[in-house]
Amino acid sequence: MDLELRQRAKALLQNLVSRIPLTLSGMEKQQFCANELINKLERPDRVTLKSFVDDCLVEMRELEASDIDFGGWGSNGHIWLRIQGVKKPAEKFGSFTVDETDLLIQNLLMVSQQEHLQENMNLDFSYIFKGDRDIYYRHRANTYLDLDALSLNMRAISTDIRPYESFGFHANLTKINSLEHSKEGLILITGITGSGKSSTLDAIIDLNNNTVNAHIIVIASPVEFVHNSNKCIIRHREVGRDTKSFKHGTIEALRQDPDIIIIGEMRDPETIMAGLEVADSGHKVLTTLHTSSAIESIDRIIGEMPVAEQERMRMRLADVLRLVVSQKLIPSRDGKRILAKEIMVMTPSIRAAIKNNNTGEIYQMINEGMSVGMITMEQDLKRLTNSKRITAESAVNFANNKSMMKRLLQSY
Repeated sequence: MDLELRQRAKALLQNLVSRIPLTLSGMEKQQFCANELINKLERPDRVTLKSFVDDCLVEMRELEASDIDFGGWGSNGHIWLRIQGVKKPAEKFGSFTVDETDLLIQNLLMVSQQEHLQENMNLDFSYIFKGDRDIYYRHRANTYLDLDALSLNMRAISTDIRPYESFGFHANLTKINSLEHSKEGLILITGITGSGKSSTLDAIIDLNNNTVNAHIIVIASPVEFVHNSNKCIIRHREVGRDTKSFKHGTIEALRQDPDIIIIGEMRDPETIMAGLEVADSGHKVLTTLHTSSAIESIDRIIGEMPVAEQERMRMRLADVLRLVVSQKLIPSRDGKRILAKEIMVMTPSIRAAIKNNNTGEIYQMINEGMSVGMITMEQDLKRLTNSKRITAESAVNFANNKSMMKRLLQSY
């Protein structure tokens, strides 16, 4: 941490705060901070504030933190880091008032982003800066209001892709993921926020980029890892910047001669419908959902549709779905985190269960499907327990079916 830089930034912030009228509050105050203070600052002063944040982000990576948070009343004046899944205040960064962090956050935004924030009270954006050795550091960021004050979360995007081989996928899964063997269909990568979905998507993109000649279109909000075109030409389209929405980007992709379309997240019925239609048209589609199991993913997609449309959606989903990988990051015995996953491969019996609205039967089919690469979350947690990589307590805590997990551990 550059202490001289921190002192200069702190002094500058204190001077700016002294110019905020005491009569202002809420969004009027945010507009004043953006329009009358930050946007009228001399360039060297704006660079000082930005450099301080960049310095914090470099420190964050050196501490192997995944996320940084500051601003708003909830931060209690501190900058917070999430390290190995645990979020704590980092005292070494110093303390800041909410007015100071309002100004720090506004300084990171372009005018158009400030206007979006003022109108919508929330903003997703990507943040990039050039560090030592010409390394570009990318971050996925979100700023929002906490009792009228700005709060910011930034997630570090890795500068490297996790090797596909490190996931330990069954050979059958690799055939499904690879355009070389499977030209169409829908692949779902699911899990809660921070479960490594983006890393898995990036590894699958990298697998294809190094093995087949094709065109991959990535639609994201925001764009995280930027892939260099190798055997594939890879386009990155950021929602709100390069395309209007996930739905629009997905439909537009059909006119761009794609082989693989990556939809960053199927977060609404319109995007879900567009994704399934594109997969149904003979393209390979990969996307994510915030669900914790294969069955929950199927039920969630169907449940997002109006009741009158659910039967048709059930049939279409059964026809286009090829693979569901549901992920969790589990605390490991060495104090880090390790990936556990549930994998469902589309088979004739699972397809029939979806079409007949018997998704409750699918768990047992996954349980018995190891020969084609399937595994339940509980089976994978037992594998990690048997290999002494996680504790039995963690296995039970993170299991989808806790009673099943306890039975499996009793046989261990």
